[in-house]
Amino acid sequence: MTITKAVLLAAGRGTRMRELTADVPKPMIQVRGKPILLHIVEGLQSAGIKNFLIIVGYHGEMVREYFGDGTCFGLRINYTTQTVQDGTGRVVQLARDFAGDDPFILHYGDILIDSQNYKRLVTLPPETEALITLKGNEDVSKGGAVFVNERMEVTDVREKANPGEPTSSWYNAGVYSFRPTIFEFTAKLQPSPRGEYELTDAIRDLAQSGKKVQAIELEGYWADVRDPEILARLNSS
Repeated sequence: MTITKAVLLAAGRGTRMRELTADVPKPMIQVRGKPILLHIVEGLQSAGIKNFLIIVGYHGEMVREYFGDGTCFGLRINYTTQTVQDGTGRVVQLARDFAGDDPFILHYGDILIDSQNYKRLVTLPPETEALITLKGNEDVSKGGAVFVNERMEVTDVREKANPGEPTSSWYNAGVYSFRPTIFEFTAKLQPSPRGEYELTDAIRDLAQSGKKVQAIELEGYWADVRDPEILARLNSS
């Protein structure tokens, strides 16, 4: 089945960006002359995605004004607002009506990947409930450590594991393809020790329920635009 819908998470301020996000939401910060979110939209569009839901929050009006209803990009763009910042698991629930019975790509609004990867994400193989993207050689203490078997099927995901806990060489790269079954698991989430509803907990529960969650190693570049230092490096390359 070919995916034609995408959900972009663009509600956060990005406090680690310090003064750079005083008046601008992090996904609208410019990298190489255009907003991070535009890089993402263009990459997804190149793989055939036409229908977007952008979840906005902090300075959401800037995103709405820039992209409008998508007509000028040849797309359909809808919006919904995340009013409480309580984790990536809870925010996915806001996409339930938009997704309906269709599969969709979920993309963090501060992640940049090589656009060649999107063509691999728009096709969900039969019997596969989700695709999760991975990068190797990253500091998994800054995000999710993903555990896989010999067939690259996900067996566990741990968000910002504490010292001494099991770890993995695979880092959660922040771009996913889901069937609507993910909503069954996000709806049942309980707050993590950080007090947030973690999408990674729902992915782990989905994988451990017997459903197939396939991992894909990204090709080419990947960047989590998390702080001014990474932004400066991207803009100087």
